[in-house]
Formats: sequence, structure tokens, C-alpha cells
Amino acid sequence: MNIARLRAAFPDRRIDYHPEIDSTMRAAAALEPRAVVLAGRQTAGQGRHGHSWHSEAASGIYCSVVLEPTPFLTLALGLAAQHAIVEAAGLVCDLRWPNDLLLNRRKVAGILVQLVDGRAIAGIGINVNHTAFPPELAAEATSLRLAAGRTIGREEILLALLPAIDTFAAEPGETILRLFTHASSYACGRRVSVEQPGGAILGITAGLDPSGYLKVRCDDGTVTLIVAGGVRAAGS
Repeated sequence: MNIARLRAAFPDRRIDYHPEIDSTMRAAAALEPRAVVLAGRQTAGQGRHGHSWHSEAASGIYCSVVLEPTPFLTLALGLAAQHAIVEAAGLVCDLRWPNDLLLNRRKVAGILVQLVDGRAIAGIGINVNHTAFPPELAAEATSLRLAAGRTIGREEILLALLPAIDTFAAEPGETILRLFTHASSYACGRRVSVEQPGGAILGITAGLDPSGYLKVRCDDGTVTLIVAGGVRAAGS
């Protein structure tokens, strides 16, 4: 990865690069707002609900950005990543509430936001040039290269991603909700299964509430508000 090119493009940002690190989110937690941490490989990349993020060396974007906490930040980051992938690779991802990007119904990118000492540490993982995945991920993961049939420049994605993060994070909440609803096939009218503490629920998504949570109309007609939980297309 051409870090000198990125630093030249964003002279007002601190950009740290580690050929190998346990987690870019851990490293970013000690840095100032707008700082960026990139890695060639992670040995303990973080996903949601305690899961790990598969971080094959020199194949993906393993990035953490320090931001000011704002409402709907996870949704805004999904929009930013979607925009960057369109700009750099010409591929349109679906957004699966709240934090996954999909291509051909398989996960190509994920977002995790953690609050640390009043700052938001935003971890973004994008499968860029992976050609294969471990057996436990092979059925549900993909990469930009597999979808596009060609190698994708990681720097090109980052050159589009960092400005997009600033742009979308600064949008009013109602704009983010509107844009996310328009960009996601999962926001409204999708039959889904949602893992909840009391067991999975089935229903049809019915849009986002004013706080950005997902509404699901269950088969008995009641509407359940999903604050957190794994959302999947029903039957997948």
C-alpha cells in the first residue's frame, strides 16, 4: 500500500501504517480526532458481538478512524463505504442494517464503532483483493476482486473513503436516515430473521425509527423495534 500517496493526499490527517498489528481499533484508541490507523494485516481484528475480522495480509482494507461521536454514525459510515466502493471499483453494495455491506448477498465489508474516552473509534474492514476465504466464511463472504473480476487498488478506495466519511458524518440525522433507507434493501419490505436474546424473530422490515433503529413487522402483526442483533434475509 502506498502510504506516502495517502499522506500527501491528506496532509491534515495523521495516518499511521502497521504492516502487522493486533487491531487497528486498539491502536487508534490513543490517537487524536481525524487520525487514521491502517494495517497490512491484523492478528486480532474486531467484529461485532465479539467476532473476529478475517484480515488476510495485503488483501484488504483494515482501517480505524478517530471521530467525534454523532448520532447515526454507524449508518453514516456504511453510506461512506458504499460511496467509496462505487467511486473506486464501480460496484454498488447493498447495506444490511446496521453495519454490513453486501455484494451478491455476501458480506464484503463491515463497520464497528466503539466509544473510548468521549471519542468514536470507527473500524472499517473491506475485503478488497481476497481470492478465497476460510471454510467457515466461504459461504457468506466475498471480495471486490471476486465480484469485479479484477484487482482493485486499495489506495483508490481510501482516497474516496476518507473524504466520504467526513461528508456523511456531518449530514443531519434525517438525511442519513433517508439516504440509508434508499440505499438498503434491508431497511423496508425485506423478510428477515433477527437474532434476539429470547430467540430469532421473523418478519418484514418496516423502515427505521427516528433513532435509526430497525422496525420489523412480525407475522402476528406486531411491530418489534430492533436495537441490536444479527439481521439476515429469512431463509439464508
